[in-house]
This record gives sequence, C-alpha cells and structure tokens, in this order.
Amino acid sequence: MSAPQRWVLLRGLAREAGHWGRFPDRLRAALGAGHEVRALDLPGNGTRHAQASARTVAGLVAACREVLAAQQGQGSVRLVALSLGAMVALEWACTAAPGELAGCALINTSLGGHSPAWRRLRPATALRLAWACRRGGDVQQREQRVLKATSGDPARHAGLSREWAAIAAARPVRAANVLRQLLAAARYRVPARAPEVPLLVLCSQGDRLVSPQCSHVLAQSWGLPLHVHPWAGHDLTLDDPDWVARQLANWAADPCA
Repeated sequence: MSAPQRWVLLRGLAREAGHWGRFPDRLRAALGAGHEVRALDLPGNGTRHAQASARTVAGLVAACREVLAAQQGQGSVRLVALSLGAMVALEWACTAAPGELAGCALINTSLGGHSPAWRRLRPATALRLAWACRRGGDVQQREQRVLKATSGDPARHAGLSREWAAIAAARPVRAANVLRQLLAAARYRVPARAPEVPLLVLCSQGDRLVSPQCSHVLAQSWGLPLHVHPWAGHDLTLDDPDWVARQLANWAADPCA
C-alpha cells in the first residue's frame, strides 16, 4: 500500500476540470483511503475562464503552482496530466524543488524536438476540429465533433456532448485563450534531460489527434515505463477510466513498474 499522496489532475487544450468526468472517482477508488484527488484548471479554462492564459508552458506552470500553494493539503504531490497538461507537468517536474513532486504521469502528450509537427497534431483531425470550433456554430454539434475526434468509441458516451455543451455555456473558453494555449504547446521543446522525478507514460493506440508514436519516442529516449491502451482515443481517461486508474495505482505502489 502506497503512502497517502495528493494527486493533481491537469487537462489539455481548452478543457477543464469538468471534462475529467468519472475519472477522479475511479482513481480515488483504485488508490484507496487517504489519497486526495483534485483537478486544477489552467488559466483561461474552467473556473479560470475569465483569465488570460499564458503564452508559454512555463507561464502555465507558474499559474498552477500558485493555485496549488494556496490550497491546503497533506502528502507529496503526483501530477496526472493529459496532452497540453502533460507538457505543463513535465516542465513543472524540470523546475521542481527537491521533494516538491513525487511523480508525473504523462498521458497522450507530444514534445517539440522529439516528434515532428505532423505527429504532434495529426492534420486531418486538427482541420476537422478547427471547423467544428468555428464561431457561430452550434455548441452541442461542436462538442459532438470533439468527442468523435478524441474518443476511440464515441458510441459508448451517449449524451456526453450535451454535458460538454453545458460546460461550455457555463464557463466558455475565449478564442484568444485557445490561441495562447496552442502557442504555448507549439513553442514547448523537450528538456535536454529527464527531470529527477519519477515519470510514467500512458498512451492510446487509437489516438487520432496525437500520434501514439510521440509517447513511444519519449519513453524510449528517457527509458521510462510505458503502458499502451489497445483501442482508446486521445481522451484516454474518458474511454477507459478504470484502466488508467489501475495503471496509476500500480505505479504508486512501484514507480519502476
């Protein structure tokens, strides 16, 4: 049984805490008593949608650190981060003070300098998403297209586009903040060496937005443990939250597994 820890969840581009869905509860159940699971919103998203998002990953890290420092909690911190959130987690790990982080799980991410642009964001899916997110479009239809692009089996999630549309209506993400976050992701480059923090890489074989090869290259370059889901899409914690929760619980018990 691993010692109780604080697990901090970070989403990706223009997504917020509400988009984690059932995953936080599944992770709590897999970890057992004593562990705390909370989600942080990047500036420009979710509860922070009125704020201007940073134009750099380092700026996003600083904003997340500030919020976490203001929140009460006990135990060491593990970051669980998806896509752009995983870039934030990696930069956080590279600049962390000794003992600040107990580990980072990087899900379906990509890094400039390790993978070419066409693998980091697959052009065909990116164009479909850009069209879906055009101004004036129906919000539920937009979210349905996002679901089709990010899930390996959208039929499993009937009605989810309505929930996502309600999130968008309550906490809309400004186009300027989407552009700032895209700029931050595009600018970010892989660190020269792996940080002195335990890292785990998870990826989805069915990811149509970011090539799973990006995760393979990262894991191979730094000798990191890698676990691949056979069919899930980019939003791995949506498609199979129990699988991710099991991987994280096993990793907490044995960081080298």
